Amino acid sequence: MRISTKAQYAVRAMTRLCLEGEGNPVSSKTLAELEDISLSFLEQILAKLRRGRIIESVRGPGGGFVLARPAADIRMHEIIECVEESLVPVACMDENGRCNCGDQCLTHLVWAGLAQRIRNFLASMSLADLTSEARGANIFSMGEEQQ
Repeated sequence: MRISTKAQYAVRAMTRLCLEGEGNPVSSKTLAELEDISLSFLEQILAKLRRGRIIESVRGPGGGFVLARPAADIRMHEIIECVEESLVPVACMDENGRCNCGDQCLTHLVWAGLAQRIRNFLASMSLADLTSEARGANIFSMGEEQQ
């Protein structure tokens, strides 16, 4: 199973927003440049995150995006679920973990268990956790090393 590029970019952009913003708006252009993501693709992702109430947009000069709530309250599964259709590992399951194959599916238990473990793992990590890891790994801020 692979997480889509869209989900990876969403997590990267959110981490960068948290690192760079610290409560101040960060423009989509800045996020795109720092993370080397196409601006048009990133804007699609940011729109989904805004609709999911993960981020808020700030208009006007110096505007951009800010977190809609504290980073410690934003979980990885929320970010991914905003931009992905579903986190289920097989196509025959709906987003609630129900199998479309009915009683004939002999492997449902495996896929349902995997889906729950993936979601639990992602739910166990907050944006604050990931940002803290990035700072500890000496990720650069606005092109300069964090001190």
